[in-house]
Amino acid sequence: MPEIDNRLDVEKITSLCKRRGFIYQSSEIYGGLASTWDYGPLGVELKRNIKDHWWNSMVWERDDMVGLDASILMHPETWRASGHLESFTDPLVECNECHKRYREDHLDEQICPECGGQLSDPRLFHLMFKTFMGPVEEDASIVYLRPETAQGIFVNFTNVINSTRKKLPFGIAQIGKAFRNEITTGNFIFRTREFEMMEIEYFVMPGEDEIIHKQWIEDCLSWYQDLGISDSKLRVREHDKDELSHYAKATYDIEYFFPWGWGEIQGIANRTDFDLKSHMEASRERLTFFDEASGQHVIPYVIEPSSGVDRAVMAVIVDAYDEETHQTPSGKTETRTVLRLSPKIAPVKIAILPLSRNERLTPLAKSIYDLVRKSPRIDGHIQYDDAQSIGRRYRRQDEIGTPLCVTVDFDSLEDNSVTIRDRDNMSQIRVAIEALEENLLNMLSK
Repeated sequence: MPEIDNRLDVEKITSLCKRRGFIYQSSEIYGGLASTWDYGPLGVELKRNIKDHWWNSMVWERDDMVGLDASILMHPETWRASGHLESFTDPLVECNECHKRYREDHLDEQICPECGGQLSDPRLFHLMFKTFMGPVEEDASIVYLRPETAQGIFVNFTNVINSTRKKLPFGIAQIGKAFRNEITTGNFIFRTREFEMMEIEYFVMPGEDEIIHKQWIEDCLSWYQDLGISDSKLRVREHDKDELSHYAKATYDIEYFFPWGWGEIQGIANRTDFDLKSHMEASRERLTFFDEASGQHVIPYVIEPSSGVDRAVMAVIVDAYDEETHQTPSGKTETRTVLRLSPKIAPVKIAILPLSRNERLTPLAKSIYDLVRKSPRIDGHIQYDDAQSIGRRYRRQDEIGTPLCVTVDFDSLEDNSVTIRDRDNMSQIRVAIEALEENLLNMLSK
């Protein structure tokens, strides 16, 4: 097991995210709404980059995948057929003394973790958010906020088959919001009631499911490694039989070692033919694949790689966080906070920094900023920063994970060259402006 990083806790990550514009408490001016979060200017870039990286890897780079964006609101019979109305529950217990509520299966002891009081007997708590569609609040107008994106894929299975002519095996991918009325939330954005999912339903011939299931576990693990997450803080855990969902033949979790311990960031489940069969029975519509080799209609088995966008954001921030001490030219010891984010997902790829706001420097710095920002070869957000001293700006860019800074100084006016500073080792190289683009591309690709 990896060692707990004593420099790091959830409060420190939360503080950094707010201070630098990654993530804010939702509705903060009104006291906030528990377990809901808003992504700020840098957070939305990081989140978008992670989603884009996932879509590129899982959809665009494969010829067996297509995409979908299903509605959040669905016909309520969808959730009856899927089993959510009947069984999407968690065991709730309440402290008889302080009246705090907990999931029973998340407690190590059968006493209140807050005050040590006695707990009530468990009762089932339904996790779906219920609302009404239309002008009248009555049973006939009840709808639900989806607790997962998967069912939107299943009910569109025939539509996708007919419009794309895909053959088994193939997958349908989707990124979208989901909502669960969790009993207990916490650990910042790790467990919330509103979250975003990156989900795939991969349809296979029965009998081929176990081999393909194993391949998806490897592919998903490789994806997190490609984000730059440390191998030593990733593991694959198989679900015990008593924790399997009612539809699952087998499920594996990819877990990350957070400051509080291991936490799930990805599930890869073998859902068998449960979902398609259930929706067929409930809707009386055929949800099958015609196998030309056998001349028969087949209900495919489904492998489901499902991951949380917000948990991926949390994992990459925690994994990238670093503190190091160094001596200043004056001999003082300072602590440098760095987010060592992979250039693939860093919210700011390059920062252009004039040495000062001197009127002689600004035009050249702005022209270099335009040159880099408009380059068709450099993909990502480019920032111009001229506020405060150059040292403070370097530290600010280090904290937000910017891989490269380009400094424009007074020598640049004479030699048409600039300085590129590397975030990770603070090394600096001098390059001609005409060769700047090529050098930046080479350094970002390392």
